[in-house]
Amino acid sequence: MKKLILKTTLLFFSLATFGQTTATYDIIFTSNWEAHGTLPGNAHFTELVGAAHNSNVTFLEMGGLATAGIEQVAETGAFGTFNSEITSAINANNADQFIEGPSLFFNGSSRTITISDITISSDYPLISLASMIAPSPDWMIAVNSVSLLDNGGQWISEITLDLYAYDGGTENGTGYSLNNTATVPQETISSLQGIAPFSSEKIGTIVFTQKRLSLQDLDNTKDAITISPNPSSGNISISSSKAATIKEIQVYNVLGKKVRGYDFRESNTNINLDLTNLNSGIYLVRLHTNLGKTETQKIILR
Repeated sequence: MKKLILKTTLLFFSLATFGQTTATYDIIFTSNWEAHGTLPGNAHFTELVGAAHNSNVTFLEMGGLATAGIEQVAETGAFGTFNSEITSAINANNADQFIEGPSLFFNGSSRTITISDITISSDYPLISLASMIAPSPDWMIAVNSVSLLDNGGQWISEITLDLYAYDGGTENGTGYSLNNTATVPQETISSLQGIAPFSSEKIGTIVFTQKRLSLQDLDNTKDAITISPNPSSGNISISSSKAATIKEIQVYNVLGKKVRGYDFRESNTNINLDLTNLNSGIYLVRLHTNLGKTETQKIILR
């Protein structure tokens, strides 16, 4: 039922020298709900939410019981409890971040949910996501612990998964309706493929795509952006050409943790950063330009 497509990575943002890597991904879910017949009134997918995590935690599992957070997502589309579960995992060093994407209402031409520029650490390479199929008792789409790293520890450039409807096992009901009685005892999460009102068709497709530069792009942006002095005591200047102005900057330490982030309302060609309160050591500065390019440079703070 699931299709996996692997492509060759042109370039990935690496901290391999320090035992960890990071990569940036776009996540796009495309609906195929219309293939299942007439949609109910107010048909929509609620916010697509989840986490980047490691194998020490499982947020949802087909054939397992839904947590209180997944129950809330499946029954109402709310995700406060799910967010709390992820926060607890973050505090236990088993998750890195909460991921939140938009909802999808069928009142226009759009049929996609897009989550852009999610930076994933190799320490937390697994992605779990869920969204309610609304209105419904407790039906949802979900992905469980999809790894963005291959068996060799390299980032996968693209993964495509066909998604099917799932029953959360927490509320009774066989049609598109809300506020049904609770399922007692609670049942396991199960597939609704081929069970009315769903056909055997997929209900949608989700694609994880790594954002990367070609070698030519990297050469061009490196010529356009300079950081000085380097090494420095923490006061650095970043200059770029007028053709490649800077929109966003992130600073990462050698463990791959983001320690500073700057988002500029207007693109800048000359930026002064005060990093004097950071510890001495090696850092990576990731620069995003108005041309949609990304460059990473190493700096040394003394």
